[in-house]
Amino acid sequence: MRLIVLSAVLLALTGCTWVSLAPDARAVRVIPAGAAPAGCAKQGEVSVSVKHSVAFYERNALRVRDELETLARNEAPGISANTLQPLGEPANGAQRFAAYRCPVR
Repeated sequence: MRLIVLSAVLLALTGCTWVSLAPDARAVRVIPAGAAPAGCAKQGEVSVSVKHSVAFYERNALRVRDELETLARNEAPGISANTLQPLGEPANGAQRFAAYRCPVR
């Protein structure tokens, strides 16, 4: 019975999004991977990570990706960046982004 209750709690928790977007991160955009954006100054890189599994349960990959992007957007204003570009796919709950300062359109 304990195992069933524990499993139910773990499944409920893994469906939740624990990362919220900071107010100053709302203006940060994420562009697709590829060539560096023209007319932008590179500010550095942002590396973020979240729990991708809980005990034996793998979290939904889309939720993990969304949380990684939100965390990266939250970090961007701290290095004066307003544009992020993934440097690769998420792996084991971690991802790196290039951070740029681009002219505001």
